[in-house]
Amino acid sequence: MADPTPVLDDLHAESEELDLLVAELSREQWTLPTPAPGWTLAHQIAHLAWTDHSSLLAVTDQAAFARQLEEALAEPGDYVDNGAEEGAGKPPAELLADWRAGREALEEALRAAPAGARFPWYGPPMSTASMATARLMETWAHGLDVAEALGVTPAPTDRLRHIVRLGVRTRDYAFGLNGQPPPFEEFRVELTSPSGELWTYGPEDADDRVTGPALDFCRLVTRRAHRADLALDAVGADADRWLDLAQAFAGPPGAGRPPKGDGP
Repeated sequence: MADPTPVLDDLHAESEELDLLVAELSREQWTLPTPAPGWTLAHQIAHLAWTDHSSLLAVTDQAAFARQLEEALAEPGDYVDNGAEEGAGKPPAELLADWRAGREALEEALRAAPAGARFPWYGPPMSTASMATARLMETWAHGLDVAEALGVTPAPTDRLRHIVRLGVRTRDYAFGLNGQPPPFEEFRVELTSPSGELWTYGPEDADDRVTGPALDFCRLVTRRAHRADLALDAVGADADRWLDLAQAFAGPPGAGRPPKGDGP
């Protein structure tokens, strides 16, 4: 059973880094457009606050989460966007306070969860470590959108290892989500971490393989960049197909980001 402490510690650090980026923004900066169509910087933080609240319900009040899940199923195309829209309409100080309080409460609840606990979600039930990994992935990905809106390039860290692992583990989910049968054989994945370490997954002798920077792989599986703009290489037809549809998050893939034309 995986110890959730390392990913919880990294989730805390990732959230604090994003907090530092937005803590002193002017009211006007909160209305800056981000790469997500129709979403301002406030929408990005509001979405994180909304999802933290949903996660907290899943951990601490599963009956309330079940009711929220029914509401989401009743309006699958708008439910998440409506939550972001509502939060983005709050004064920035209130939105920031809500996000801070929600993520702190969620962290406390996850650290206090009994070993082996599993929580309901919009996809399959999740363990404590999986829930924390999903929150880290979203915090990092939406943080990229915030940083781009502000003209900032955050330095990548080895906290990306959690997102890489999630991206690898969701390979079959991504194929299924796109109506394609997942490959029978495992892939070999070799990615260079920000610190220069080589992270490897799958059998060494696999016919299909993916190589490149871990940062680019994380941008791909969170759909924050088009494949054409990333230094990822695929060997084998199945691995090549995977790079076109990979995603590490639940729900529909969306349109994704268009290529910028300045790829590797």
